[in-house]
Amino acid sequence: MAKSDDAATAPAAGKGKLKMILLIVVALLLAIGVSVGATWYFMHSAQSKPVPAAETASNVKQPAIFEQMLPAFVANYNQNGRQRYLQVSISLLARNQADLDALKVHMPVIRNNLVMLFSGQSFDSLATPVGQEMLRQKVTASVQEVAQKELGKVVVEQALFTNFVLQ
Repeated sequence: MAKSDDAATAPAAGKGKLKMILLIVVALLLAIGVSVGATWYFMHSAQSKPVPAAETASNVKQPAIFEQMLPAFVANYNQNGRQRYLQVSISLLARNQADLDALKVHMPVIRNNLVMLFSGQSFDSLATPVGQEMLRQKVTASVQEVAQKELGKVVVEQALFTNFVLQ
């Protein structure tokens, strides 16, 4: 009798699993449908609203202005008893010349912060593309921090490495 009871519960357990899988598939399809519908609704409702002319003009991105920081930065490192060097040239990307000119007054503070930042890096991390990108982001944040503190606005969108030499 035990064999017939096992045989009877096996198909029931299989049907239960099938129902659960179907329920999960239906729930996923419903979630995808709701997501697509909500995206469509919000995209079309945003397009149908009239935008004031003043708001349109402020959303237009100004052309990029690049300011090269001269001279290039040089930092030295002691790696396994050997002297190593980093030379990096930086250009700042901004959109407003007047703001950039106002930031130039604070260039000694910016350069000091960047020299300290470069000298505090690990030579091994600078040898990797990920380490270089992380450093570029730190440089951008450092410049933006000085601009925010001194001018009350960010001014610089990005700091770009135009030359990066490790030796």
